[in-house]
Amino acid sequence: MVLIALALAVFVGWSLWKGALKKRVSAVPMDELEARRVLELGLGATVVEINAAHRRLIALVHPDRGGSADLARRVNMARDILLRLHRS
Repeated sequence: MVLIALALAVFVGWSLWKGALKKRVSAVPMDELEARRVLELGLGATVVEINAAHRRLIALVHPDRGGSADLARRVNMARDILLRLHRS
């Protein structure tokens, strides 16, 4: 019984810690310069180049392919920021 309680306490603590870590990572804002660094693009990148860089990188970092959810989130965020800036 003590072993089950200890395992449950460890699991709950780990879950809370993991949730707090996710909030800290996703709360970090990304500016245009960081978005360009993530996608490895220069200043004159077109919509086609932005989408091509996104496809290339997301294929490498997607969680379904053994990558990290945080890296995939940053790649998606970078694409969204650059496309939004390109439209305005």
